[in-house]
Amino acid sequence: MSATADNKPVIGITTGDINGIGIELIIKTFSDNRILDICTPVIFGNNKAINFYRKSLPDININFVSIKEAARLNPKQVNLFHCWEDDVVITPGIMNEIGGKYAVISLKAAAQALKDGKIDGLVTAPIHKKNIQSNEFNFTGHTPYFKQLYNAADVAMFMIADNMRVALLTEHVAVNDIAPHITRENIISKLQIINNSLKRDFNINKPRIAVLALNPHAGDEGLIGKEEEAIIKPAIKEAKQRDIFCFGPYPADAFFARGQHEKFDAVLAMYHDQGLIPFKSMAIGEGVNFTAGINGIRTSPDHGVAFDIAGTGKADESSFREAVYKCIDIFNGRNEYDEQHKNPLKKMSSGIVSNAIDQRTADIPE
Repeated sequence: MSATADNKPVIGITTGDINGIGIELIIKTFSDNRILDICTPVIFGNNKAINFYRKSLPDININFVSIKEAARLNPKQVNLFHCWEDDVVITPGIMNEIGGKYAVISLKAAAQALKDGKIDGLVTAPIHKKNIQSNEFNFTGHTPYFKQLYNAADVAMFMIADNMRVALLTEHVAVNDIAPHITRENIISKLQIINNSLKRDFNINKPRIAVLALNPHAGDEGLIGKEEEAIIKPAIKEAKQRDIFCFGPYPADAFFARGQHEKFDAVLAMYHDQGLIPFKSMAIGEGVNFTAGINGIRTSPDHGVAFDIAGTGKADESSFREAVYKCIDIFNGRNEYDEQHKNPLKKMSSGIVSNAIDQRTADIPE
Protein backbone atom coordinates (compact mmCIF):
# COMPACT_ATOMS: atom_id res chain seq x y z
CA MET A 1 0.00 0.00 0.00
CA SER A 2 1.27 3.48 -0.88
CA ALA A 3 0.12 6.75 -2.41
CA THR A 4 -1.58 6.05 -5.72
CA ALA A 5 -0.36 7.21 -9.11
CA ASP A 6 -3.03 9.93 -9.28
CA ASN A 7 -1.65 11.45 -6.04
CA LYS A 8 -4.68 10.48 -3.99
CA PRO A 9 -3.54 9.68 -0.45
CA VAL A 10 -4.04 6.17 0.87
CA ILE A 11 -5.94 6.56 4.14
CA GLY A 12 -5.98 3.71 6.64
CA ILE A 13 -9.00 3.13 8.88
CA THR A 14 -9.07 1.15 12.13
CA THR A 15 -12.24 -0.58 13.33
CA GLY A 16 -11.97 0.59 16.92
CA ASP A 17 -13.85 -1.48 19.49
CA ILE A 18 -15.86 -3.94 17.40
CA ASN A 19 -18.70 -3.78 19.94
CA GLY A 20 -18.87 0.01 19.70
CA ILE A 21 -20.02 2.36 16.95
CA GLY A 22 -16.75 2.40 14.99
CA ILE A 23 -17.68 0.02 12.19
CA GLU A 24 -21.08 1.66 11.78
CA LEU A 25 -19.32 5.01 11.33
CA ILE A 26 -17.02 3.47 8.72
CA ILE A 27 -19.93 2.01 6.74
CA LYS A 28 -21.88 5.27 6.78
CA THR A 29 -18.85 7.37 5.82
CA PHE A 30 -17.63 5.24 2.93
CA SER A 31 -21.04 4.39 1.55
CA ASP A 32 -20.71 7.72 -0.30
CA ASN A 33 -18.51 6.82 -3.26
CA ARG A 34 -17.59 10.46 -3.85
CA ILE A 35 -14.97 10.12 -1.13
CA LEU A 36 -13.05 7.84 -3.49
CA ASP A 37 -12.31 10.89 -5.62
CA ILE A 38 -10.05 12.31 -2.92
CA CYS A 39 -8.54 9.26 -1.22
CA THR A 40 -8.07 5.51 -1.37
CA PRO A 41 -9.45 4.03 1.89
CA VAL A 42 -8.02 0.89 3.49
CA ILE A 43 -9.97 -0.59 6.39
CA PHE A 44 -7.86 -2.71 8.73
CA GLY A 45 -10.35 -5.27 9.96
CA ASN A 46 -12.27 -8.35 8.98
CA ASN A 47 -14.88 -9.17 6.36
CA LYS A 48 -17.30 -10.77 8.83
CA ALA A 49 -17.13 -7.81 11.19
CA ILE A 50 -18.00 -5.36 8.42
CA ASN A 51 -20.83 -7.55 7.13
CA PHE A 52 -22.24 -7.98 10.64
CA TYR A 53 -22.92 -4.25 10.92
CA ARG A 54 -23.79 -3.86 7.26
CA LYS A 55 -26.79 -6.16 7.81
CA SER A 56 -28.08 -3.84 10.53
CA LEU A 57 -28.00 -0.90 8.09
CA PRO A 58 -30.19 -2.14 5.21
CA ASP A 59 -30.66 1.31 3.70
CA ILE A 60 -26.92 2.01 3.51
CA ASN A 61 -24.76 0.28 0.95
CA ILE A 62 -21.00 -0.03 1.04
CA ASN A 63 -18.92 -1.95 -1.47
CA PHE A 64 -15.39 -3.04 -0.74
CA VAL A 65 -12.70 -5.34 -2.09
CA SER A 66 -10.80 -7.65 0.25
CA ILE A 67 -7.02 -7.58 0.00
CA LYS A 68 -4.24 -9.49 1.71
CA GLU A 69 -1.28 -7.99 -0.13
CA ALA A 70 -0.19 -4.41 -0.68
CA ALA A 71 0.12 -4.98 -4.43
CA ARG A 72 -3.60 -5.65 -4.70
CA LEU A 73 -4.69 -2.22 -3.51
CA ASN A 74 -7.58 -0.95 -5.67
CA PRO A 75 -7.57 2.87 -5.91
CA LYS A 76 -11.15 2.95 -7.19
CA GLN A 77 -12.74 1.06 -4.31
CA VAL A 78 -12.82 0.81 -0.54
CA ASN A 79 -10.19 -1.77 0.41
CA LEU A 80 -10.46 -4.16 3.34
CA PHE A 81 -7.13 -5.42 4.63
CA HIS A 82 -7.69 -8.58 6.67
CA CYS A 83 -6.06 -8.38 10.09
CA TRP A 84 -7.61 -11.54 11.52
CA GLU A 85 -9.39 -14.65 10.33
CA ASP A 86 -10.98 -15.60 13.67
CA ASP A 87 -14.71 -16.18 13.83
CA VAL A 88 -15.33 -13.45 16.39
CA VAL A 89 -18.56 -13.12 18.36
CA ILE A 90 -19.69 -9.50 18.12
CA THR A 91 -21.97 -8.18 20.87
CA PRO A 92 -22.88 -4.54 20.17
CA GLY A 93 -23.02 -2.36 23.26
CA ILE A 94 -21.12 -4.80 25.47
CA MET A 95 -17.68 -3.92 26.83
CA ASN A 96 -15.62 -7.09 26.95
CA GLU A 97 -12.13 -8.45 26.23
CA ILE A 98 -13.07 -9.39 22.68
CA GLY A 99 -13.87 -5.80 21.73
CA GLY A 100 -10.58 -4.58 23.16
CA LYS A 101 -8.48 -7.41 21.70
CA TYR A 102 -9.53 -6.87 18.10
CA ALA A 103 -9.42 -3.09 18.42
CA VAL A 104 -5.75 -3.44 19.31
CA ILE A 105 -5.10 -5.93 16.47
CA SER A 106 -6.59 -3.47 13.97
CA LEU A 107 -4.72 -0.51 15.49
CA LYS A 108 -1.33 -2.22 15.55
CA ALA A 109 -1.58 -3.38 11.94
CA ALA A 110 -2.69 0.03 10.69
CA ALA A 111 -0.21 2.00 12.79
CA GLN A 112 2.69 -0.11 11.56
CA ALA A 113 1.55 0.41 7.97
CA LEU A 114 1.54 4.15 8.65
CA LYS A 115 5.02 4.11 10.17
CA ASP A 116 6.34 1.99 7.31
CA GLY A 117 4.95 4.44 4.73
CA LYS A 118 2.52 1.94 3.25
CA ILE A 119 -0.36 4.33 3.91
CA ASP A 120 -0.29 8.13 3.91
CA GLY A 121 -2.59 8.80 6.84
CA LEU A 122 -4.63 6.98 9.45
CA VAL A 123 -8.08 7.58 10.93
CA THR A 124 -8.68 5.65 14.14
CA ALA A 125 -12.17 4.67 15.26
CA PRO A 126 -12.91 4.91 19.01
CA ILE A 127 -11.45 2.47 21.53
CA HIS A 128 -12.30 1.96 25.20
CA LYS A 129 -9.39 2.71 27.51
CA LYS A 130 -10.19 -0.10 29.93
CA ASN A 131 -10.67 -3.18 27.78
CA ILE A 132 -7.61 -2.52 25.60
CA GLN A 133 -5.29 -2.99 28.58
CA SER A 134 -2.98 -6.01 28.54
CA ASN A 135 0.65 -6.93 29.13
CA GLU A 136 1.34 -6.08 25.49
CA PHE A 137 -0.75 -2.90 25.33
CA ASN A 138 -0.96 -0.64 28.37
CA PHE A 139 -1.64 2.83 27.03
CA THR A 140 -4.33 5.27 28.18
CA GLY A 141 -5.29 6.06 24.61
CA HIS A 142 -4.13 6.52 21.03
CA THR A 143 -1.87 9.52 21.69
CA PRO A 144 0.62 7.87 24.06
CA TYR A 145 0.63 4.76 21.87
CA PHE A 146 1.70 6.74 18.81
CA LYS A 147 4.25 8.63 20.90
CA GLN A 148 5.97 5.37 21.77
CA LEU A 149 5.54 3.85 18.31
CA TYR A 150 7.39 6.78 16.75
CA ASN A 151 9.81 7.08 19.66
CA ALA A 152 8.88 10.76 19.88
CA ALA A 153 10.28 12.92 22.67
CA ASP A 154 6.86 14.55 22.98
CA VAL A 155 3.54 14.78 21.13
CA ALA A 156 0.46 16.94 21.47
CA MET A 157 -3.19 15.92 21.58
CA PHE A 158 -4.50 18.57 19.18
CA MET A 159 -8.25 19.02 18.83
CA ILE A 160 -9.07 20.72 15.55
CA ALA A 161 -12.20 22.13 13.91
CA ASP A 162 -12.89 24.79 11.31
CA ASN A 163 -13.46 27.44 13.97
CA MET A 164 -10.85 26.55 16.61
CA ARG A 165 -7.85 24.42 17.55
CA VAL A 166 -7.11 23.36 21.12
CA ALA A 167 -4.06 21.43 22.31
CA LEU A 168 -3.60 19.91 25.76
CA LEU A 169 -0.58 20.20 28.04
CA THR A 170 -1.79 17.20 30.06
CA GLU A 171 -4.11 14.58 28.60
CA HIS A 172 -5.60 11.69 30.56
CA VAL A 173 -4.21 12.70 33.93
CA ALA A 174 -6.17 12.60 37.20
CA VAL A 175 -7.07 16.11 38.39
CA ASN A 176 -5.13 15.55 41.59
CA ASP A 177 -1.97 14.88 39.56
CA ILE A 178 -2.16 17.80 37.11
CA ALA A 179 -0.09 20.45 38.92
CA PRO A 180 3.24 18.53 38.91
CA HIS A 181 3.00 18.31 35.12
CA ILE A 182 2.82 22.09 34.78
CA THR A 183 6.50 22.76 34.11
CA ARG A 184 8.35 25.26 31.98
CA GLU A 185 9.90 22.45 29.95
CA ASN A 186 6.53 20.80 29.22
CA ILE A 187 4.89 24.07 28.20
CA ILE A 188 7.73 25.04 25.85
CA SER A 189 7.77 21.55 24.35
CA LYS A 190 4.04 21.63 23.57
CA LEU A 191 4.28 25.17 22.17
CA GLN A 192 7.07 24.09 19.82
CA ILE A 193 5.02 21.12 18.60
CA ILE A 194 1.92 23.28 18.09
CA ASN A 195 3.91 25.99 16.32
CA ASN A 196 5.58 23.52 13.97
CA SER A 197 2.28 21.77 13.26
CA LEU A 198 0.45 25.00 12.46
CA LYS A 199 3.16 25.88 9.98
CA ARG A 200 3.64 22.54 8.26
CA ASP A 201 0.27 20.82 8.66
CA PHE A 202 -2.00 23.86 8.33
CA ASN A 203 0.18 26.23 6.25
CA ILE A 204 -0.03 29.13 8.69
CA ASN A 205 3.06 31.29 8.23
CA LYS A 206 3.01 33.17 11.54
CA PRO A 207 0.93 31.15 14.02
CA ARG A 208 -0.57 32.91 17.03
CA ILE A 209 -0.97 30.69 20.10
CA ALA A 210 -2.88 31.48 23.28
CA VAL A 211 -1.89 29.86 26.57
CA LEU A 212 -4.51 29.32 29.25
CA ALA A 213 -3.84 29.73 32.96
CA LEU A 214 -4.04 26.84 35.40
CA ASN A 215 -5.73 28.62 38.30
CA PRO A 216 -8.92 30.71 38.49
CA HIS A 217 -8.42 34.33 37.39
CA ALA A 218 -4.93 33.36 36.19
CA GLY A 219 -3.90 33.13 39.83
CA ASP A 220 -4.73 36.77 40.62
CA GLU A 221 -1.01 37.61 40.69
CA GLY A 222 -0.24 34.77 43.05
CA LEU A 223 -3.18 35.11 45.44
CA ILE A 224 -4.84 31.85 44.33
CA GLY A 225 -1.98 29.89 42.82
CA LYS A 226 1.67 30.42 42.02
CA GLU A 227 1.99 28.51 38.75
CA GLU A 228 1.18 31.46 36.49
CA GLU A 229 3.87 33.73 37.93
CA ALA A 230 6.49 31.07 38.63
CA ILE A 231 6.08 28.75 35.63
CA ILE A 232 3.65 29.70 32.86
CA LYS A 233 4.68 33.33 32.30
CA PRO A 234 8.43 32.50 32.21
CA ALA A 235 7.68 29.65 29.78
CA ILE A 236 5.79 32.00 27.47
CA LYS A 237 8.65 34.50 27.63
CA GLU A 238 11.20 31.85 26.73
CA ALA A 239 9.00 30.51 23.93
CA LYS A 240 8.82 34.01 22.43
CA GLN A 241 12.61 34.12 22.46
CA ARG A 242 12.47 30.97 20.34
CA ASP A 243 10.30 32.78 17.77
CA ILE A 244 7.04 31.21 18.92
CA PHE A 245 4.29 33.82 18.72
CA CYS A 246 2.42 33.04 21.98
CA PHE A 247 0.44 35.03 24.51
CA GLY A 248 -1.08 34.60 27.96
CA PRO A 249 -1.75 33.13 30.38
CA TYR A 250 -5.46 33.86 30.02
CA PRO A 251 -8.12 33.02 32.62
CA ALA A 252 -9.91 30.00 31.18
CA ASP A 253 -13.41 30.81 32.43
CA ALA A 254 -14.04 33.78 30.11
CA PHE A 255 -11.58 33.07 27.30
CA PHE A 256 -13.90 31.12 25.02
CA ALA A 257 -17.11 32.81 26.14
CA ARG A 258 -15.74 36.17 25.01
CA GLY A 259 -14.61 34.76 21.69
CA GLN A 260 -10.93 35.41 22.38
CA HIS A 261 -10.03 32.10 20.73
CA GLU A 262 -11.00 33.66 17.39
CA LYS A 263 -7.91 35.89 17.58
CA PHE A 264 -5.57 32.91 17.67
CA ASP A 265 -4.64 29.97 15.48
CA ALA A 266 -4.48 27.61 18.45
CA VAL A 267 -4.96 27.47 22.20
CA LEU A 268 -2.86 25.51 24.70
CA ALA A 269 -5.00 24.32 27.63
CA MET A 270 -3.41 23.09 30.84
CA TYR A 271 -5.57 20.02 31.31
CA HIS A 272 -8.15 17.79 29.61
CA ASP A 273 -11.50 19.27 30.63
CA GLN A 274 -10.26 22.86 30.55
CA GLY A 275 -9.73 22.50 26.82
CA LEU A 276 -12.18 19.83 25.76
CA ILE A 277 -15.36 21.10 27.42
CA PRO A 278 -15.36 24.35 25.41
CA PHE A 279 -14.03 22.60 22.31
CA LYS A 280 -16.72 19.92 22.23
CA SER A 281 -19.38 22.51 23.07
CA MET A 282 -18.39 24.80 20.22
CA ALA A 283 -17.27 22.31 17.57
CA ILE A 284 -20.32 20.05 17.58
CA GLY A 285 -20.13 17.45 14.83
CA GLU A 286 -16.88 18.86 13.48
CA GLY A 287 -14.29 18.05 16.15
CA VAL A 288 -11.26 15.97 15.23
CA ASN A 289 -8.45 14.61 17.41
CA PHE A 290 -5.04 14.96 15.72
CA THR A 291 -1.72 13.68 17.03
CA ALA A 292 0.80 16.45 16.43
CA GLY A 293 4.52 15.82 16.76
CA ILE A 294 4.95 12.56 14.81
CA ASN A 295 5.94 12.02 11.20
CA GLY A 296 2.76 10.08 10.47
CA ILE A 297 -0.68 11.65 10.16
CA ARG A 298 -3.26 10.27 12.58
CA THR A 299 -6.73 11.68 13.22
CA SER A 300 -9.87 10.41 14.94
CA PRO A 301 -13.38 11.61 15.82
CA ASP A 302 -13.69 13.57 19.05
CA HIS A 303 -15.99 11.05 20.78
CA GLY A 304 -15.88 7.58 22.29
CA VAL A 305 -17.25 4.11 21.61
CA ALA A 306 -20.85 5.02 22.55
CA PHE A 307 -21.82 1.54 23.75
CA ASP A 308 -25.28 2.88 24.63
CA ILE A 309 -26.23 3.23 20.94
CA ALA A 310 -23.95 0.61 19.35
CA GLY A 311 -25.79 -1.61 16.88
CA THR A 312 -28.88 0.63 16.78
CA GLY A 313 -28.01 2.51 13.60
CA LYS A 314 -28.20 5.85 15.46
CA ALA A 315 -24.52 6.78 15.40
CA ASP A 316 -23.72 10.14 13.78
CA GLU A 317 -20.75 9.82 11.43
CA SER A 318 -20.15 13.59 11.09
CA SER A 319 -17.05 13.72 13.28
CA PHE A 320 -15.62 10.54 11.76
CA ARG A 321 -16.13 11.85 8.24
CA GLU A 322 -14.51 15.12 9.27
CA ALA A 323 -11.55 13.13 10.64
CA VAL A 324 -11.11 11.58 7.20
CA TYR A 325 -11.27 14.99 5.52
CA LYS A 326 -8.82 16.52 8.00
CA CYS A 327 -6.41 13.62 7.49
CA ILE A 328 -6.46 14.29 3.75
CA ASP A 329 -6.12 18.05 4.28
CA ILE A 330 -3.09 17.61 6.52
CA PHE A 331 -1.49 15.24 3.98
CA ASN A 332 -1.97 17.85 1.26
CA GLY A 333 -0.83 20.64 3.59
CA ARG A 334 2.41 18.86 4.41
CA ASN A 335 3.12 18.19 0.78
CA GLU A 336 2.54 21.85 -0.07
CA TYR A 337 4.73 23.03 2.79
CA ASP A 338 7.55 20.64 1.94
CA GLU A 339 7.39 21.62 -1.72
CA GLN A 340 7.53 25.33 -0.90
CA HIS A 341 10.52 24.86 1.33
CA LYS A 342 12.39 22.92 -1.30
CA ASN A 343 11.99 25.70 -3.87
CA PRO A 344 13.78 28.94 -2.88
CA LEU A 345 11.64 31.07 -5.21
CA LYS A 346 8.42 29.80 -3.65
CA LYS A 347 9.93 30.30 -0.22
CA MET A 348 10.74 33.91 -1.07
CA SER A 349 7.19 34.44 -2.33
CA SER A 350 5.81 32.92 0.84
CA GLY A 351 7.88 35.35 2.91
CA ILE A 352 6.45 38.31 0.99
CA VAL A 353 2.93 37.07 1.62
CA SER A 354 3.76 36.52 5.28
CA ASN A 355 4.83 40.14 5.66
CA ALA A 356 1.50 41.26 4.23
CA ILE A 357 -0.59 39.28 6.73
CA ASP A 358 -3.39 41.24 8.38
CA GLN A 359 -2.68 42.99 11.64
CA ARG A 360 -5.02 41.01 13.88
CA THR A 361 -2.26 40.82 16.44
CA ALA A 362 -2.74 44.51 17.18
CA ASP A 363 -5.75 43.80 19.37
CA ILE A 364 -4.42 40.66 21.04
CA PRO A 365 -4.32 41.41 24.78
CA GLU A 366 -1.01 40.73 26.48
